[in-house]
Amino acid sequence: MSVLDSKVPKGPLKTKWTDYKNHINLVNPANKRNIDVIVVGTGLAGGSAAATLAELGYNVKTFCYQDSPRRAHSIAAQGGINAAKNYQGDGDSTYRLFYDTVKGGDYRSREANVYRLAEVSANIIDQCVAQGVPFARDYGGLLDNRSFGGVLVSRTFYAKGQTGQQLLLGAYSAMNRQIARGKITPFNRHEMLDVVKVDGKARGIIARNLVTGEIERHSAHAVVIASGGYGNVYFLSTNAMGSNATAAWKIHKKGAFFANPCYTQIHPTCIPRSGDYQSKLTLMSESLRNDGRIWVPKNLEDVKAIREGKKKPTDLSEDERDYYLERRYPAFGNLVPRDVASRAAKERCDAGYGVNATGEAVYLDFASAIQRYGIEQAKIHGINNPSADKTYELGAAIVKAKYGNLFQMYEKIVDQDPYKTPMMIYPAVHYTMGGVWVDYNLMTTVEGLYCIGEANFSDHGANRLGASALMQGLADGYFVLPYTIGDYLSHEIRTGKIATDSPEFDEAEKSVKDRIDFFINNKGQHSVDYYHKRLGKIMWEKCGMSRNAEGLKEAAKEIKELRESFWKEVNVPGSANEMNPELEKAGRVADFLELGELFAKDALVREESCGGHFREESVEIGGEQAGEAKRNDEEFAFVSAWEYKGEPGDAVLHKEQLEFNEIELKQRSYK
Repeated sequence: MSVLDSKVPKGPLKTKWTDYKNHINLVNPANKRNIDVIVVGTGLAGGSAAATLAELGYNVKTFCYQDSPRRAHSIAAQGGINAAKNYQGDGDSTYRLFYDTVKGGDYRSREANVYRLAEVSANIIDQCVAQGVPFARDYGGLLDNRSFGGVLVSRTFYAKGQTGQQLLLGAYSAMNRQIARGKITPFNRHEMLDVVKVDGKARGIIARNLVTGEIERHSAHAVVIASGGYGNVYFLSTNAMGSNATAAWKIHKKGAFFANPCYTQIHPTCIPRSGDYQSKLTLMSESLRNDGRIWVPKNLEDVKAIREGKKKPTDLSEDERDYYLERRYPAFGNLVPRDVASRAAKERCDAGYGVNATGEAVYLDFASAIQRYGIEQAKIHGINNPSADKTYELGAAIVKAKYGNLFQMYEKIVDQDPYKTPMMIYPAVHYTMGGVWVDYNLMTTVEGLYCIGEANFSDHGANRLGASALMQGLADGYFVLPYTIGDYLSHEIRTGKIATDSPEFDEAEKSVKDRIDFFINNKGQHSVDYYHKRLGKIMWEKCGMSRNAEGLKEAAKEIKELRESFWKEVNVPGSANEMNPELEKAGRVADFLELGELFAKDALVREESCGGHFREESVEIGGEQAGEAKRNDEEFAFVSAWEYKGEPGDAVLHKEQLEFNEIELKQRSYK
């Protein structure tokens, strides 16, 4: 059994990070000029890390498969970013953000990392404001905040419904400054296909130029993986179709342990699928649940009439509607945690109350908010007894100011005006909390190989909260990695330039080319998408919101059979020496097939209900599924070293005693 050393410093949680920084090894500014760092991925985590490392004086190479870092999937984040500023004066603090994040992760997070995250969160906002990120502001000019599900304070900073895009533009502008100075060399339209280890240390990568097909060698003193999550293992998810697991999976197969692969966040507010032809799903920000009310008809006759087009949702009176979240969870109402909202929507739809043609949708209704805001605005403007039309006009203007781009996006996709008829939403795979195992320094189990942002496992546990992803990505990139990587690089100042003509680079490049040649020359019967869709169907049905032992065993078996068929029957058109999207997809789906099998086996080991993962063997209460979150005073990280085309190794349980025992533990019921 492998022993993992998390390298968490001694001492109280609230002083760990400060004391650690005070005693960490540093690199002299003159020596930083002689040290190279590779950053794979240029989203919020990778972009902020690259910009900060270059600002410090390191020579940085960045790699992304998109045509520009501005295309990173971080732009898709809508609702906001958490920070413990307490601008609302509602009792927020570093401790409360830490507490909510650990509790929201069902106590599966590494607490030292989470406290550090809460600690630096306030700095993130200051950094981004200095970069010109246009956060929303209140009437007095102060930064505004809104609420997100699962917490009792307003701590989420936002820029309408495009927070991720605005934050990414801030990081991108910081990168551009370093590109102009020559401290960052960008390699856009490049995909990392392997990591190169020399004497046990990460010393570079093999990358493919996606435009020309050329295979390239790049060396560095340290490699940072910031390639995002693996939600596309489900095929249909809120992720861009290009989002993939390849970089993280390649380093896993070179010895970097994977942790918590089955921890996946299901987002409750997504536009429902409309047919089998779809390649992705679209997220509607959780911030909409601040003002939108979720409901389904109370009577199945009304459901049938709506599906057949004989009734409109606006035809139903309040008494004919079931605001089921408000009914079941009066304390949080529509702002319950994401897993609770997701399971409740699925339960209603499974019971036959789904309102769209596929029976997989519930309503998110803004009529009450428009009416409420309209009455308030009429009073502010001194309008007595406003007409219904005037009330609607004033209220809709407020809703438009808060969520306008989201409403516009919904109308373009669904062809319905959400100001006048309720939105339809349904849960979908969103964020992945599992990933590459890292220690307190964000280093993997391979020396000199770091992993940050969504690609690692450290901060989220079985997360049920929103607005945490952007916080972790920027915390890792701006404020954590630049400190911790210096401790490692301080021992590399005499190493000199890393050569790329070594046997290790030769071997890694040959392996990459052999795999590409296989795909091009294998004349099978099925497309890459054929296998990806079949994998996604298995994952959603048997490794989705609800899981049971029998289904997970079937999933592992079916994925293994699908993987074997893939290697025999996949067909990739085109050649290797050109831009070939099908070739790119083939490599990524091959990795998803391996990851999917590990995912199912990890989920099988976890017999408890936690986060977004409901284990069906749990008790039933009142005819509805209900789970009780069991929790041991240990952190479980499922780890496996998987040889190429081999079988998963034995599960290694990483047990780390929780240090913060003041947290009050309460059993949760989903009734």
